[in-house]
Amino acid sequence: MGSYELKSQASITIRSARGATRLAPSVHERDDANLQRMGKKPVLKRNFGILSILGFSCTILGTWEGLLGGGSGGAIYAYIFGWIGTFANFMVLAELASMAPTAGGQYHWAAMLAPSKHMKFVSFITGWFAVLGWQTAFAASAFLAGSMIQSAAILGNEAYNALPWQATLITWCALSLALVINLAGGKLLPRAETVLLVVHILGFFGILIPLVYMAEHNTKEQVFLSFQNGGGFKTQGLSWFVGMTTCAFAFGGADASVHMAEEVANASMVIPQALMLSVGINGCLGFGILIAMMFCAGPDLGGNLGKITGYPFMGIFLEATNSVSGSLAMSAIVIVIYVCALMGLLAAASRQLWSFSRDRGVPGWRLWSRISTSRQLPVPAILVSVTISWLLAIIRLGSNIAMMDIVSMAISGIYLSYLVVTVLLFIRRVRGDISLYNDGDDEIINAPGAKLVWGPFRCPGLLGTIINGYAIIYIAIIVFFSFWPSSMDPTIAEMNWSILAIGGAIFFAILYYIFRARHVYTGPIVEISL
Repeated sequence: MGSYELKSQASITIRSARGATRLAPSVHERDDANLQRMGKKPVLKRNFGILSILGFSCTILGTWEGLLGGGSGGAIYAYIFGWIGTFANFMVLAELASMAPTAGGQYHWAAMLAPSKHMKFVSFITGWFAVLGWQTAFAASAFLAGSMIQSAAILGNEAYNALPWQATLITWCALSLALVINLAGGKLLPRAETVLLVVHILGFFGILIPLVYMAEHNTKEQVFLSFQNGGGFKTQGLSWFVGMTTCAFAFGGADASVHMAEEVANASMVIPQALMLSVGINGCLGFGILIAMMFCAGPDLGGNLGKITGYPFMGIFLEATNSVSGSLAMSAIVIVIYVCALMGLLAAASRQLWSFSRDRGVPGWRLWSRISTSRQLPVPAILVSVTISWLLAIIRLGSNIAMMDIVSMAISGIYLSYLVVTVLLFIRRVRGDISLYNDGDDEIINAPGAKLVWGPFRCPGLLGTIINGYAIIYIAIIVFFSFWPSSMDPTIAEMNWSILAIGGAIFFAILYYIFRARHVYTGPIVEISL
């Protein structure tokens, strides 16, 4: 890695012989200077602002779109618990993003927070959790978008015979669209994300209003006091916790905007703001659509159409409107958002992979860490991320349930990376190892072995410690139950094999670390000299 000198921020404002002063540094100059203080060389162009990165974060979360299946009254209380837990989780991630707004995210934070003797391994494993989580999240979302399009075809034509290979081809088309938008570069993606934010919010009302107006309504007792144990678990509480992973997926991907940090103006403030605004906006929209679905969905949750398509909301729309065209129009809103969200998912997954490759954490890092000088984009990382999802989409030819295990892998991988950094921050916070924010120093900070400094955004005092502790409890619960099957006595085909997949992937990652990575991976590399 080449190095270059960082100019002192204090020298940016200089008085001339005539007494005039130079202008203060621009936002981009401050961002680059802050990135250099963490030892990283700025190589990506900062095209995102607060509105575009908010749209990016909100649409990747896609909370209300993920809660259209209805359910029993227990889903409401699971959602409230998940919303509070997600708020705590987002608060911790916002603090860390303010401290170190780099594309690496979790593995960089783990490296700066972990004890020096364990830093390399803890950071390496955290990076692999994030890689697995984001690559499978992108593949799983593409699969859901493809199968949703196929289900809409069933809704429009009962005679249509949906075949697995068709779903795979549709998924490939959706992935190709995301690839084209990402490779275009420039301001296209930020502008698309801003437009998608508007669609995300207006689409909520486009579904909520006709659904509530046209559907027959359940009683408040049916909505708030009914509980189901569809999986046949021994207790209602156990069934509740297993089902709560749906809420976790609806709020998953909080770190998406973090991995775009090196392309966001004023990242140390804008990223935390986007995170907290997205949990507020999506939480409210998600709660609204969940209550509406509970009041409007019949006891069979979409009836026969819901079972055939695998998406109960399509059957619920049809029962409410009694119109195929109306149901298709409502379903199209959801499908458009799901397909367009793939653009952001690819961007986040590729930036995370690129950053980890930049620090030599994955095989082939020399190739995946390259930046296109003409586009200022990590083109190889974008291409390999799409290729992985293209290959994973082939699994759909053999088993639909296996693709749902990919969804579980995404949840467990991403949340495991959250768990590591949340625990490490809690320890450092309790010990008082983090200094107050000061943007005037010219020393390396928030890097392995360097001084730890709070960013401009944080939750101070005892309240911050309590929120941090609650986030640990919540994330641990989500990770534990993400490995459970959906029923008490699953068949081999119905078993949740995500724990085997995650365990196997981490096993091979450890082997790679033992035989190769420990010789080249040293944590986040300091690319500059001060």
